[in-house]
Amino acid sequence: MADVKHYTLRQDNVDTDHTFAGRTPRQAALKAATRGFKDIRIREHGKKKDGMWRVHVFEGSVEKVPKPKNAPNWIPNMVKKPNVKKIRVDKLKEV
Repeated sequence: MADVKHYTLRQDNVDTDHTFAGRTPRQAALKAATRGFKDIRIREHGKKKDGMWRVHVFEGSVEKVPKPKNAPNWIPNMVKKPNVKKIRVDKLKEV
């Protein structure tokens, strides 16, 4: 079973206070898209063996869809459904 990794959202080539956790970069990007971010650049915590950080670049969007039929009553009638598309992976020597 894979471990959970942590990713920090970057804007204007600077880390922000937004941190997302997930097993894959896509999972963290989906969480960022749900919160309304469109241009998603997330930096993986920790360096790789080559001494560089990885920054995963995604395009994100979110749409409102009706809740599933088997959803509990406390969930609102319309829920957010995120969508992301991976563009590239950048490598950084310094954060």
